[in-house]
Amino acid sequence: MDRATWLRERRTATVAEYDAMASEYDTLGYPVTLQAGFVERVALLCPAGGTVLDAPCGTGKYFAVVAATGRRVVGIDQSAGMLAEAARKGIAVSLERLGLQEMAFVAAFDGSVTIDAMENVPPEDWPRVLANLRRAVRPGGPVYVTVEEVADEIVERAFADLAARGLPVVRGEVIEGDVAGYHYYPGRERVLGWLAAEGLTVVDEAYEAGPNGEWGYRHFLARTPRD
Repeated sequence: MDRATWLRERRTATVAEYDAMASEYDTLGYPVTLQAGFVERVALLCPAGGTVLDAPCGTGKYFAVVAATGRRVVGIDQSAGMLAEAARKGIAVSLERLGLQEMAFVAAFDGSVTIDAMENVPPEDWPRVLANLRRAVRPGGPVYVTVEEVADEIVERAFADLAARGLPVVRGEVIEGDVAGYHYYPGRERVLGWLAAEGLTVVDEAYEAGPNGEWGYRHFLARTPRD
């Protein structure tokens, strides 16, 4: 199987898994806590009455955080199931079924948040997704991205196993039944390089480990280039 075909299959599997879990997603435990604080910071960095893009928004978990600051929120997601749950919250001013790779907004938002999503993006698409986010946000606006990290031994073990099965993988890719079909872990330095290449200047960074220490989330708060 060629890599492009394999990645399309993985993306389809990811969407199907999120569709299947959408109705119960908000009841699942979530052992990290920094996301909501970063979302509030992004919203407060936007002008009063401004609009924040939540991409992808999932079930709209952070919509209320944005709304509480007096800002508006627009959500996109490639999962119809997740969007249906987000719509039930009645907070977003607009919802659209759209993937990160397909976004074509131009200076439409005052800020953006991308939470628990980039691990489903293959390395080939990272530059495009970051370029799409940069273009969607007005000059000087905040862009918040979370990046999941796992222990090196997990990455190495997964690469050896998948390569042995003849799959067209690259190091950093992990396929397991409980991670929505596809995860990619690029590591901090590569992410910083991609952000810089798109002109996104990191203004704050944090890391929060999961309960078992084998995984965690790195948080990047960046700004788009000013005119």
